[in-house]
Amino acid sequence: MRTILIMFDSLNRRFLPNYGCDWVKAPNFERLGRRCVTFDNAYVGSMPCMPARREMHTGRYNFLHRSWGPMEPFDNSMPQILKENGVYSHLTSDHQHYWEDGGATYHTRYTSWECFRGQEGDPWKADLNPAIEPEHLVESQPKPKNPFGSARFQIQDAINRAHMAREEQMPQPQTFAAGLEFLQTNHMYDNWFLQIETFDPHEPFFSPKEYQALYQDIDIGYDADWPPYGPCQSSEAVVQHVRNKYAALVSMCDRYLGKVLDFMDAHGMWKDTALIVTTDHGYLLGEHQWWAKSIMPLYNEIAHIPMFAWDPRVGKKGERRSALVQNIDIAPTLLELNGIETPPEMLAHPLKEVIDHDEIIPDVL
Repeated sequence: MRTILIMFDSLNRRFLPNYGCDWVKAPNFERLGRRCVTFDNAYVGSMPCMPARREMHTGRYNFLHRSWGPMEPFDNSMPQILKENGVYSHLTSDHQHYWEDGGATYHTRYTSWECFRGQEGDPWKADLNPAIEPEHLVESQPKPKNPFGSARFQIQDAINRAHMAREEQMPQPQTFAAGLEFLQTNHMYDNWFLQIETFDPHEPFFSPKEYQALYQDIDIGYDADWPPYGPCQSSEAVVQHVRNKYAALVSMCDRYLGKVLDFMDAHGMWKDTALIVTTDHGYLLGEHQWWAKSIMPLYNEIAHIPMFAWDPRVGKKGERRSALVQNIDIAPTLLELNGIETPPEMLAHPLKEVIDHDEIIPDVL
Protein backbone atom coordinates (compact mmCIF):
# COMPACT_ATOMS: atom_id res chain seq x y z
CA MET A 1 0.00 0.00 0.00
CA ARG A 2 1.08 3.58 -0.69
CA THR A 3 -0.19 6.09 1.87
CA ILE A 4 -0.05 9.90 2.07
CA LEU A 5 -0.78 11.88 5.24
CA ILE A 6 -1.07 15.66 4.84
CA MET A 7 -0.95 17.55 8.13
CA PHE A 8 -1.76 21.21 8.61
CA ASP A 9 -1.33 22.95 11.97
CA SER A 10 -4.07 25.04 13.63
CA LEU A 11 -6.57 24.55 10.80
CA ASN A 12 -9.99 25.82 11.88
CA ARG A 13 -12.71 23.70 10.23
CA ARG A 14 -15.05 26.71 10.21
CA PHE A 15 -12.82 28.34 7.60
CA LEU A 16 -13.31 25.48 5.14
CA PRO A 17 -16.14 25.26 2.58
CA ASN A 18 -16.47 21.55 3.44
CA TYR A 19 -17.88 22.59 6.81
CA GLY A 20 -20.15 25.42 5.71
CA CYS A 21 -17.80 28.38 5.22
CA ASP A 22 -18.98 30.51 2.28
CA TRP A 23 -16.31 33.21 2.13
CA VAL A 24 -12.87 31.53 2.36
CA LYS A 25 -11.57 30.57 -1.06
CA ALA A 26 -10.44 26.94 -0.82
CA PRO A 27 -11.49 25.11 -4.02
CA ASN A 28 -9.03 22.27 -3.51
CA PHE A 29 -10.50 21.46 -0.10
CA GLU A 30 -13.88 21.27 -1.88
CA ARG A 31 -12.25 18.99 -4.44
CA LEU A 32 -10.81 16.90 -1.60
CA GLY A 33 -14.31 16.46 -0.19
CA ARG A 34 -15.48 15.08 -3.53
CA ARG A 35 -12.58 12.62 -3.58
CA CYS A 36 -12.70 11.48 0.06
CA VAL A 37 -14.92 10.75 3.01
CA THR A 38 -15.42 13.84 5.19
CA PHE A 39 -15.63 13.32 8.95
CA ASP A 40 -18.18 15.52 10.72
CA ASN A 41 -17.18 14.51 14.26
CA ALA A 42 -13.39 14.58 14.36
CA TYR A 43 -12.11 15.91 17.68
CA VAL A 44 -8.78 16.56 19.34
CA GLY A 45 -7.39 14.26 21.99
CA SER A 46 -4.34 15.87 23.58
CA MET A 47 -2.95 19.19 22.42
CA PRO A 48 -1.23 21.35 21.33
CA CYS A 49 1.55 20.44 18.87
CA MET A 50 3.74 17.67 20.26
CA PRO A 51 1.09 15.96 22.44
CA ALA A 52 -1.07 15.67 19.30
CA ARG A 53 1.82 14.23 17.32
CA ARG A 54 2.63 11.72 20.02
CA GLU A 55 -0.96 10.52 19.70
CA MET A 56 -0.58 10.16 15.94
CA HIS A 57 2.53 8.04 16.47
CA THR A 58 1.31 5.89 19.34
CA GLY A 59 -2.45 5.48 18.92
CA ARG A 60 -3.07 6.40 22.56
CA TYR A 61 -3.79 9.60 24.47
CA ASN A 62 -0.67 11.56 25.30
CA PHE A 63 -2.13 13.09 28.45
CA LEU A 64 -2.39 9.68 30.09
CA HIS A 65 1.38 9.97 30.56
CA ARG A 66 2.72 13.50 30.25
CA SER A 67 2.26 17.00 28.84
CA TRP A 68 4.48 18.33 26.02
CA GLY A 69 7.47 16.07 25.55
CA PRO A 70 9.40 13.63 23.39
CA MET A 71 8.54 10.07 22.49
CA GLU A 72 9.08 7.79 25.48
CA PRO A 73 11.24 4.63 25.39
CA PHE A 74 8.12 2.53 25.92
CA ASP A 75 6.18 4.20 23.08
CA ASN A 76 5.18 2.44 19.91
CA SER A 77 5.80 4.68 16.90
CA MET A 78 3.70 4.10 13.80
CA PRO A 79 6.35 5.20 11.23
CA GLN A 80 8.97 3.11 13.01
CA ILE A 81 6.68 0.07 13.03
CA LEU A 82 6.11 0.60 9.32
CA LYS A 83 9.85 0.82 8.75
CA GLU A 84 10.49 -2.36 10.73
CA ASN A 85 7.90 -4.16 8.60
CA GLY A 86 9.35 -3.20 5.23
CA VAL A 87 7.27 -0.06 4.59
CA TYR A 88 9.41 2.97 3.76
CA SER A 89 8.37 6.04 5.79
CA HIS A 90 9.35 9.58 4.80
CA LEU A 91 8.62 12.89 6.57
CA THR A 92 8.88 16.30 4.94
CA SER A 93 8.05 19.15 7.28
CA ASP A 94 8.64 22.77 8.26
CA HIS A 95 7.26 22.20 11.76
CA GLN A 96 10.17 23.51 13.82
CA HIS A 97 9.12 21.79 17.05
CA TYR A 98 10.27 18.49 15.55
CA TRP A 99 13.89 19.67 15.68
CA GLU A 100 13.75 21.21 19.19
CA ASP A 101 14.11 19.83 22.70
CA GLY A 102 10.84 18.17 23.61
CA GLY A 103 10.13 17.11 20.05
CA ALA A 104 13.44 15.76 18.85
CA THR A 105 12.63 12.06 19.07
CA TYR A 106 9.80 12.04 16.52
CA HIS A 107 11.37 12.66 13.11
CA THR A 108 14.08 10.04 13.70
CA ARG A 109 11.41 7.30 13.72
CA TYR A 110 10.96 7.72 9.94
CA THR A 111 13.16 5.96 7.41
CA SER A 112 14.14 9.38 6.05
CA TRP A 113 13.14 12.96 6.69
CA GLU A 114 13.60 16.52 5.44
CA CYS A 115 13.19 19.78 7.36
CA PHE A 116 12.69 23.36 6.15
CA ARG A 117 13.52 26.36 8.28
CA GLY A 118 12.01 29.73 9.05
CA GLN A 119 8.52 29.28 10.47
CA GLU A 120 7.44 31.53 13.34
CA GLY A 121 10.37 32.23 15.69
CA ASP A 122 12.55 29.39 14.45
CA PRO A 123 16.17 30.41 15.31
CA TRP A 124 17.23 30.35 11.69
CA LYS A 125 18.89 33.46 10.25
CA ALA A 126 21.19 35.71 12.30
CA ASP A 127 20.85 39.50 12.36
CA LEU A 128 21.91 41.39 15.49
CA ASN A 129 20.59 44.79 14.37
CA PRO A 130 18.91 46.17 17.53
CA ALA A 131 16.57 48.29 15.40
CA ILE A 132 14.67 45.26 14.10
CA GLU A 133 11.14 45.40 15.47
CA PRO A 134 8.17 43.33 14.31
CA GLU A 135 5.25 45.28 12.89
CA HIS A 136 2.77 42.44 12.55
CA LEU A 137 1.51 41.94 16.13
CA VAL A 138 -2.09 42.79 17.01
CA GLU A 139 -2.69 45.82 19.20
CA SER A 140 -3.16 43.83 22.42
CA GLN A 141 0.27 42.22 21.98
CA PRO A 142 3.04 44.69 22.89
CA LYS A 143 5.83 45.08 20.39
CA PRO A 144 9.07 43.76 21.92
CA LYS A 145 11.96 46.12 22.56
CA ASN A 146 14.81 43.92 23.77
CA PRO A 147 16.18 41.63 21.04
CA PHE A 148 18.15 39.58 23.58
CA GLY A 149 15.34 39.04 26.08
CA SER A 150 12.13 37.01 25.98
CA ALA A 151 10.95 38.95 22.94
CA ARG A 152 13.65 37.41 20.78
CA PHE A 153 11.10 34.89 19.49
CA GLN A 154 9.08 37.62 17.76
CA ILE A 155 12.12 39.51 16.54
CA GLN A 156 13.49 36.28 15.10
CA ASP A 157 10.29 35.93 13.08
CA ALA A 158 10.82 39.41 11.63
CA ILE A 159 14.37 38.42 10.69
CA ASN A 160 13.18 35.18 9.09
CA ARG A 161 10.60 36.98 6.95
CA ALA A 162 13.31 39.14 5.41
CA HIS A 163 14.68 35.97 3.77
CA MET A 164 11.36 35.02 2.13
CA ALA A 165 10.97 37.63 -0.60
CA ARG A 166 9.60 35.01 -3.02
CA GLU A 167 6.88 32.45 -2.37
CA GLU A 168 9.13 29.51 -3.23
CA GLN A 169 11.49 30.61 -0.43
CA MET A 170 8.79 30.16 2.22
CA PRO A 171 8.73 26.99 4.32
CA GLN A 172 5.33 25.64 3.20
CA PRO A 173 6.13 25.68 -0.54
CA GLN A 174 9.47 24.01 0.16
CA THR A 175 7.78 21.35 2.29
CA PHE A 176 5.25 20.48 -0.41
CA ALA A 177 7.90 20.63 -3.14
CA ALA A 178 9.90 18.01 -1.23
CA GLY A 179 6.79 15.86 -0.84
CA LEU A 180 6.10 16.12 -4.56
CA GLU A 181 9.73 15.22 -5.26
CA PHE A 182 9.26 12.07 -3.18
CA LEU A 183 6.13 11.24 -5.18
CA GLN A 184 7.82 11.90 -8.49
CA THR A 185 10.68 9.60 -7.55
CA ASN A 186 8.66 6.84 -5.92
CA HIS A 187 5.06 6.86 -7.14
CA MET A 188 5.68 3.79 -9.32
CA TYR A 189 6.81 1.72 -6.32
CA ASP A 190 4.81 0.10 -3.52
CA ASN A 191 5.06 -0.07 0.28
CA TRP A 192 5.73 3.50 1.34
CA PHE A 193 4.24 6.12 3.65
CA LEU A 194 4.70 9.84 2.96
CA GLN A 195 3.88 12.47 5.58
CA ILE A 196 3.75 16.05 4.26
CA GLU A 197 3.39 18.31 7.26
CA THR A 198 3.34 22.10 7.22
CA PHE A 199 3.19 24.45 10.19
CA ASP A 200 0.70 26.65 8.29
CA PRO A 201 -1.89 28.02 8.93
CA HIS A 202 -0.42 28.34 12.44
CA GLU A 203 0.26 31.90 13.52
CA PRO A 204 1.79 34.21 12.45
CA PHE A 205 -0.49 34.38 9.41
CA PHE A 206 2.22 35.35 6.94
CA SER A 207 1.47 34.78 3.27
CA PRO A 208 2.28 36.40 -0.10
CA LYS A 209 0.18 39.37 -1.26
CA GLU A 210 -1.39 37.15 -3.95
CA TYR A 211 -3.42 35.33 -1.29
CA GLN A 212 -4.14 38.40 0.82
CA ALA A 213 -5.60 40.10 -2.27
CA LEU A 214 -8.39 37.49 -2.23
CA TYR A 215 -9.87 39.19 0.83
CA GLN A 216 -10.97 42.70 1.68
CA ASP A 217 -8.21 44.93 2.97
CA ILE A 218 -9.41 46.34 6.29
CA ASP A 219 -7.21 49.29 7.18
CA ILE A 220 -6.40 49.33 10.90
CA GLY A 221 -3.35 51.54 10.56
CA TYR A 222 -0.82 48.73 10.55
CA ASP A 223 -0.45 45.19 9.23
CA ALA A 224 -1.28 42.63 11.96
CA ASP A 225 -1.14 38.87 11.57
CA TRP A 226 0.07 37.54 14.92
CA PRO A 227 -2.53 37.37 17.70
CA PRO A 228 -1.52 36.83 21.34
CA TYR A 229 -2.52 33.81 23.39
CA GLY A 230 -5.15 35.37 25.61
CA PRO A 231 -8.36 37.41 25.82
CA CYS A 232 -9.42 39.25 22.69
CA GLN A 233 -10.01 42.91 23.51
CA SER A 234 -9.54 44.14 19.96
CA SER A 235 -12.06 46.06 17.86
CA GLU A 236 -14.22 44.32 15.28
CA ALA A 237 -12.07 45.86 12.56
CA VAL A 238 -8.88 44.37 14.03
CA VAL A 239 -10.52 40.96 14.47
CA GLN A 240 -11.72 40.90 10.86
CA HIS A 241 -8.31 42.12 9.66
CA VAL A 242 -6.63 39.19 11.41
CA ARG A 243 -9.28 36.74 10.21
CA ASN A 244 -8.61 37.85 6.65
CA LYS A 245 -4.89 37.24 7.18
CA TYR A 246 -5.71 33.76 8.45
CA ALA A 247 -8.05 33.13 5.53
CA ALA A 248 -5.30 34.16 3.11
CA LEU A 249 -2.97 31.60 4.65
CA VAL A 250 -5.70 28.94 4.44
CA SER A 251 -6.02 29.77 0.73
CA MET A 252 -2.26 29.29 0.39
CA CYS A 253 -2.57 25.90 2.11
CA ASP A 254 -5.37 25.08 -0.31
CA ARG A 255 -3.11 25.79 -3.29
CA TYR A 256 -0.42 23.37 -2.13
CA LEU A 257 -2.96 20.71 -1.19
CA GLY A 258 -4.13 21.01 -4.78
CA LYS A 259 -0.65 20.21 -6.09
CA VAL A 260 -0.77 16.82 -4.33
CA LEU A 261 -4.26 16.14 -5.68
CA ASP A 262 -3.06 17.12 -9.16
CA PHE A 263 -0.19 14.63 -8.90
CA MET A 264 -2.48 11.84 -7.77
CA ASP A 265 -4.82 12.60 -10.68
CA ALA A 266 -2.03 12.74 -13.24
CA HIS A 267 -0.50 9.42 -12.16
CA GLY A 268 -3.68 7.44 -11.49
CA MET A 269 -2.83 7.03 -7.82
CA TRP A 270 -6.37 6.97 -6.47
CA LYS A 271 -6.73 3.29 -7.36
CA ASP A 272 -4.01 2.13 -4.96
CA THR A 273 -2.94 5.03 -2.73
CA ALA A 274 -4.61 5.99 0.57
CA LEU A 275 -4.86 9.63 1.63
CA ILE A 276 -5.58 11.26 5.00
CA VAL A 277 -5.76 15.04 5.49
CA THR A 278 -6.19 16.56 8.95
CA THR A 279 -4.83 18.94 11.57
CA ASP A 280 -3.76 18.82 15.22
CA HIS A 281 -6.31 21.35 16.52
CA GLY A 282 -8.24 24.46 15.56
CA TYR A 283 -7.77 28.10 16.53
CA LEU A 284 -9.78 30.95 18.03
CA LEU A 285 -9.87 34.17 16.02
CA GLY A 286 -11.83 36.40 18.36
CA GLU A 287 -14.67 33.95 18.95
CA HIS A 288 -15.80 33.80 22.58
CA GLN A 289 -13.55 36.86 23.12
CA TRP A 290 -10.36 34.79 22.87
CA TRP A 291 -7.34 34.60 20.63
CA ALA A 292 -5.49 31.35 19.84
CA LYS A 293 -5.63 28.19 21.99
CA SER A 294 -4.40 26.30 25.04
CA ILE A 295 -5.18 28.65 27.93
CA MET A 296 -8.95 28.97 27.50
CA PRO A 297 -11.74 26.34 27.50
CA LEU A 298 -11.64 23.96 24.55
CA TYR A 299 -14.34 25.60 22.48
CA ASN A 300 -15.32 23.81 19.29
CA GLU A 301 -13.28 26.26 17.22
CA ILE A 302 -10.29 24.52 18.84
CA ALA A 303 -11.50 21.00 19.60
CA HIS A 304 -13.70 20.16 16.58
CA ILE A 305 -11.28 19.57 13.72
CA PRO A 306 -11.43 18.79 9.98
CA MET A 307 -10.49 15.33 8.76
CA PHE A 308 -10.71 13.62 5.36
CA ALA A 309 -9.77 10.11 4.25
CA TRP A 310 -9.61 8.04 1.07
CA ASP A 311 -9.20 4.26 1.29
CA PRO A 312 -8.85 2.73 -2.19
CA ARG A 313 -9.93 -0.68 -0.86
CA VAL A 314 -13.29 0.76 0.16
CA GLY A 315 -13.73 3.29 -2.64
CA LYS A 316 -16.14 5.60 -0.80
CA LYS A 317 -15.91 9.26 -1.83
CA GLY A 318 -18.02 12.38 -1.66
CA GLU A 319 -19.73 11.03 1.48
CA ARG A 320 -19.82 12.17 5.09
CA ARG A 321 -19.36 10.21 8.30
CA SER A 322 -20.82 11.01 11.72
CA ALA A 323 -18.88 8.56 13.91
CA LEU A 324 -16.49 10.09 16.44
CA VAL A 325 -12.90 9.94 15.21
CA GLN A 326 -9.64 11.35 16.57
CA ASN A 327 -6.00 11.63 15.61
CA ILE A 328 -5.16 8.63 17.80
CA ASP A 329 -6.94 6.61 15.09
CA ILE A 330 -4.33 7.52 12.47
CA ALA A 331 -1.63 5.12 13.75
CA PRO A 332 -3.75 1.93 13.74
CA THR A 333 -5.30 3.00 10.42
CA LEU A 334 -1.92 3.29 8.71
CA LEU A 335 -0.78 -0.01 10.18
CA GLU A 336 -3.98 -1.77 9.06
CA LEU A 337 -3.67 -0.27 5.58
CA ASN A 338 -0.30 -2.01 5.32
CA GLY A 339 -1.44 -5.34 6.78
CA ILE A 340 0.38 -4.83 10.09
CA GLU A 341 -1.22 -5.91 13.35
CA THR A 342 -1.94 -3.12 15.84
CA PRO A 343 0.16 -3.44 19.02
CA PRO A 344 -1.99 -4.03 22.12
CA GLU A 345 -0.69 -0.80 23.68
CA MET A 346 -2.48 1.20 20.98
CA LEU A 347 -5.92 1.95 22.37
CA ALA A 348 -7.37 3.35 19.13
CA HIS A 349 -8.83 1.45 16.18
CA PRO A 350 -8.45 1.55 12.37
CA LEU A 351 -10.85 3.76 10.43
CA LYS A 352 -11.62 1.31 7.62
CA GLU A 353 -15.11 0.38 8.81
CA VAL A 354 -15.96 4.00 9.62
CA ILE A 355 -14.91 5.01 6.11
CA ASP A 356 -16.91 2.15 4.61
CA HIS A 357 -20.21 2.39 6.46
CA ASP A 358 -19.87 4.84 9.41
CA GLU A 359 -19.38 2.10 12.00
CA ILE A 360 -18.96 3.49 15.51
CA ILE A 361 -15.45 3.02 16.93
CA PRO A 362 -15.39 1.32 20.35
CA ASP A 363 -14.40 3.45 23.35
CA VAL A 364 -10.67 3.56 23.90
CA LEU A 365 -10.85 3.82 27.70
